[in-house]
Amino acid sequence: MYSREEASKIRQEFWTTFGRYMNPIPSSEGEKVNWINYHTRVKDVYFRMIADNKSASISISLEHPDAGIQELYYEQLLQLTDLLHAAVGEVWNWRPRMEDANGRIVSRVSKELDNVSVFNREDWPTLISFFKPRIIALDAFWEDARFSFDW
Repeated sequence: MYSREEASKIRQEFWTTFGRYMNPIPSSEGEKVNWINYHTRVKDVYFRMIADNKSASISISLEHPDAGIQELYYEQLLQLTDLLHAAVGEVWNWRPRMEDANGRIVSRVSKELDNVSVFNREDWPTLISFFKPRIIALDAFWEDARFSFDW
């Protein structure tokens, strides 16, 4: 088992490695993008990539503090289901209400990968291969989809 500091260092090293790997890849508009901290340009809408000791996930996370607005965001995203699934090339999991790691109620659309660990360096190529095409596909999807959230 790793100490908190060791675990944090390994996670940071993975995300730094992933960031360097993704750095030369431009956005769908040909611009430089921070893939690790992707900016959706819509308040309280985030792309989350999570890797822990058992699994990995990538998601669109709707985190508006007002439950009614969060529900409206989720309904807007539901309208774009076919567009999202076409962009990512697979069906994702839809959760209208769930508790996140911080205990907040959020809405998420996600894809998970089980039986991988960010703490096992041998899994890093698998994790990168999981995250890379999906974050690129989310970027392409979001270029058009984000306008549905401009109110």
